[in-house]
Amino acid sequence: MEATKNAAAEEKKCLIWDREHEAMPRPQLAELQLKRLRETVERCYERVPFYKEKMDALGVLPGDIRTLQDVSKLPFTTKYDLRENYPYQMFAEPMKKIVRLHASSGTTGKPVVAGYTAKDLDTWAELIARVLTSGGVTDEDIVHNAYGYGLFTGGMGFHYGAERVGATIVPVSGGLTKRQVMLWRDFGATVLTSTPSYSLVLAEQAAEMGLEAARDLNLRVGFFGAEPWTLEMKEEIEQKLNIEAFDTYGLTELIGPGVSSECPYHNGLHINEDHFLVETIDPDSGEVLPPGQPGEMVLTSLTKEAFPVLRFRTRDRTIILQQPCACGRTTARMRRVTGRTDDMLIIRGVNVFPSQIESVILSIPGLEPQYVIVVDRGSTHMDDFEVLVECTEELLKQEEAALSAVQERLGRELYQALGINARSKVVKPKTLQRSEGKAKRVVDMRDLNH
Repeated sequence: MEATKNAAAEEKKCLIWDREHEAMPRPQLAELQLKRLRETVERCYERVPFYKEKMDALGVLPGDIRTLQDVSKLPFTTKYDLRENYPYQMFAEPMKKIVRLHASSGTTGKPVVAGYTAKDLDTWAELIARVLTSGGVTDEDIVHNAYGYGLFTGGMGFHYGAERVGATIVPVSGGLTKRQVMLWRDFGATVLTSTPSYSLVLAEQAAEMGLEAARDLNLRVGFFGAEPWTLEMKEEIEQKLNIEAFDTYGLTELIGPGVSSECPYHNGLHINEDHFLVETIDPDSGEVLPPGQPGEMVLTSLTKEAFPVLRFRTRDRTIILQQPCACGRTTARMRRVTGRTDDMLIIRGVNVFPSQIESVILSIPGLEPQYVIVVDRGSTHMDDFEVLVECTEELLKQEEAALSAVQERLGRELYQALGINARSKVVKPKTLQRSEGKAKRVVDMRDLNH
């Protein structure tokens, strides 16, 4: 059996867009990274007052960066720093050279504004070309792009990357879900790009329209990111849409999507290390951790002109792998993001991550991957914790006892996974609000009420 599995693994077709850089020998890659790091640090010091002030306070000059390990001498950059310098103070180029602006959602304050020169946009298109090629996309594909267009980086990032590969791009953006499914069928889309949560909304709509993915659609692969998603959700997407799902990673602060992506071996996301220097740190102490240890990922841009960033604290929890990959790429890989250090909920003194709850939900037959976690503080000033989950139409048609049994099982398994009791409530299908972009899974009333 094992020999058969290995033989199947050997047969995987692995396309590489930029073999020179993606499969560069590690010593040569390290030389290129150091050269680009030194140039970036000098650029930041000379052109961005924030970085000059921070480096001067630490007693660090650009000339002190002599090895890649010296990156640890540099100051961290946080989302707070970027918001404090809103909108343009972090830019290293004058506005006359800035040809595009994007921004984060800004749901917790001012948005983070990202500027791009013409060269930055060219780099970005190349990086997304790598992402799409890693999943087997060629100029013969039709890419249905359901990421949001506008200030959000997802839509336009994948748009120009698909054009760079030579694929046909359908720039649909989010929303009008029924129409999107019609276009899947009528335009013959072979590739889907969207948030993972929205892909399931689309799958739900397709089923309502009587479409079977394997019979009625040409979809073959999908590229999903912009929010944490579990392996269980990946399996759900693959099964409902009859596709191979590829995890992608990016963030507005670094460039948008294109920082890393999976290859057909699905053993971590290959980081584009010629453009981004990666570290993992202890989120509490800031101490740099060796590869292979779980920690918070920190990224430094190496090629950005308009908006270079030093040691950005992503708040994303992952593990960096440096072992060779069978696909032929030599770049380090990151394990899929299991959650953020700042999306962790502390409930009655226990650390709870939404990804843990999602894993439980998706392991129980009769439940849909549509859920909301509500945290509040009752009259006793104790945390009150409720998980609302939609059931399937099939479960709803069964007797009340079947629904009660699933609800009881959900409560038991949440307790086993989390170590605390959560009130669980199974609700009717289509009850919870759908998202056309990033799903809002957590409603924490504690901050609103106190």
